[in-house]
Amino acid sequence: MRVLVVEDDTSLLKVICDIFEGEAFLTDAAETGDDGYYLAQQAIHDLIILDIMLPGMNGIEIVAKLRSQAMLVPIILLTAKDAVEDRVAGLDAGADDYLTKPFAVSELLARSRAVLRRRGTIGQEGELICGPLRLAPATREAFSREAPLHLTATEYQLLEFFLCNKDQILTRDQIFDRIWGFDSGSATTAVDVYVHHLRKKLTANDAGSYLQTVRGIGYIFKGEPHVQ
Repeated sequence: MRVLVVEDDTSLLKVICDIFEGEAFLTDAAETGDDGYYLAQQAIHDLIILDIMLPGMNGIEIVAKLRSQAMLVPIILLTAKDAVEDRVAGLDAGADDYLTKPFAVSELLARSRAVLRRRGTIGQEGELICGPLRLAPATREAFSREAPLHLTATEYQLLEFFLCNKDQILTRDQIFDRIWGFDSGSATTAVDVYVHHLRKKLTANDAGSYLQTVRGIGYIFKGEPHVQ
């Protein structure tokens, strides 16, 4: 899974990223509101941790803009202990939860799991489940009807992104930015190559019908199998 952390305190930013990387998350980071908003708009993250007081665009403005664009990614705000009005404004703008500074690592992770469960991204055990497929993000293992799929690291990330966004069309650019990163020297044709490899493994395990091509755009992973 992938988290975006937007925090102008460089030391705290690194600490939060380290926390999530220790839980097998991929992380992207920004120190200004404008950079954070730009990254959030790419629609490749499963969770956003967002400070309210930022240089440039503030956290509440970012939340409001993202929600006005129908982006439903879970957002947890970081606020000062006495910033009650900011917390209310952030929740009214569409944030899912807030955490006051300073905070405990265990609380940050617990609140993150809670908003991901509420959004239906993960189940009670922190796993991703769709039809016969089950993914364990903590160990990056994937199963179909409890048989291991033996995916490569890239294939696993690809399947995880699909399951986190089932029933949503994902463009090739979105998939490329999520899996290979903004600065990758690879071409977007890598997306089609790896989707082909992933589909072959899913088909061999009776799950290939879930993954569909949207011609000229990208792909969609259906919550119910596709019957031709």
